[in-house]
Amino acid sequence: MPFLDRVTRWADERPQETAVVCGNEQLSWGGLRAEAAALAASGAATGILRQGNGTDFAVRWAAGVAEERTCAVLDPSWPGEVAARVQDHCAERLPARHAPARLRDGDPASAFLIGLTSGTTALPKGFTRSRRSWRRSFAASAEHFGLGPQDRVLAPGPLSASLNLYALSECLYAGATFCTLPRFEVAAAHAEITAGGATRLVLVPTMLRVLAERGLTTGVDAVGVTAIVCAGQKLDPTTLEAARRWAPNATIWEYYGAAELGFIAARCHRSGEAGGESAEQSGTAVGAPFPGVELAVLDEDGRPVPEGATGTIGVRSDLVCDGYLWGDDGRAFGRLGGTATVRDQGFLGNGQLHVLGRAAEMINTGGHNVYPHEVEAALAQVPGVVDVVVAGLPAGTRGQRIVAGILPADHGGPDQLRLRAGLEHRLAPAKRPQQYWELQELPLTDSGKLSRSLFRDWILEGDHRARPLG
Repeated sequence: MPFLDRVTRWADERPQETAVVCGNEQLSWGGLRAEAAALAASGAATGILRQGNGTDFAVRWAAGVAEERTCAVLDPSWPGEVAARVQDHCAERLPARHAPARLRDGDPASAFLIGLTSGTTALPKGFTRSRRSWRRSFAASAEHFGLGPQDRVLAPGPLSASLNLYALSECLYAGATFCTLPRFEVAAAHAEITAGGATRLVLVPTMLRVLAERGLTTGVDAVGVTAIVCAGQKLDPTTLEAARRWAPNATIWEYYGAAELGFIAARCHRSGEAGGESAEQSGTAVGAPFPGVELAVLDEDGRPVPEGATGTIGVRSDLVCDGYLWGDDGRAFGRLGGTATVRDQGFLGNGQLHVLGRAAEMINTGGHNVYPHEVEAALAQVPGVVDVVVAGLPAGTRGQRIVAGILPADHGGPDQLRLRAGLEHRLAPAKRPQQYWELQELPLTDSGKLSRSLFRDWILEGDHRARPLG
């Protein structure tokens, strides 16, 4: 694993300094090395890691990838049946008991991680990733985002999520102190930022938004934060503006990537820098290609499309995974025109990649193909809309109808007439929702990402968290 030799280096140079923090738990570099080395040497089975946040997670993760071991990280919130099926698939590929191992990096070409796509009822897909791919990724991301031993990084989400697992591993590589929470709580996160002295945040936009807005309301600022790294979904203009006011000294990074592909594109919002594009453009733009990544937008036959035309986003880079172990249905990771892709759709314009969404999420309504993210980006600009989610519901011969869930402002959101008027010059008629729902809260996964499938379930099941908007 690309961070284990680094852990030994930091333990030699700074044995008493803090490596990992989770709530009231702390583990020094020397302590982390000693505990992980003892576990690896014991030969205990460490190939499947399914537990909540804690310093022990870091110990078991380090031991689980010692030398040429492979580790699968499961989401502890998955239903028992789903977790059991995933464990069965993993067990077919992992030894029942590891041979004793030393706490050091293995062959760069060997697999260290069985990555898992998120799942709640359907079986998550499993893919493998080589040590070399993350070693190159750490070197690129630490330099690009300016991460170093001087940093104290707070990633408040679940460590089983790829964003946070990578952040933990990247900190162990770079020598930065990694902080997380037993569970996401606004007050605990604010305390880690103010009293704990966090200098950098890694989180999804929904978490950033609640921390920033609650901080602005209660007077808990983040002036000591110098960098914020956001991923998992698009950083919307409202969240960006709140974060700029809450953390005025922070450089805010957003990046677009996928667990199977690694980093794809990134953009930087520097402190005090005014935005240079319209709100509509910023709703889909995710930045320029990440260092070392070559981007292409292709048609169904793998041929490049003209600039500005929509197609399938493909990448060429050293950060891509090795492929699926199970669950390959042809709708996600694959190869197209000599590139790797997860079937996200988008276009290139003025050196910037614009992402419209996954091909599988596309809504076909009356013969028109509509991407939910494009509609969400337009609705987010309507006054009174705090947040929005868009999905497609069955509509007989029309295929699907577009429905939108609106999280209104505290003082009251817009009605259907104002929403429709707000879209008149932003979206073509075929792309406008046919029905609106007022949300009590956003439909989110356990890792804080927006869930369109959960929104559909709320509507179809008559859940009180979504009611028709009059």
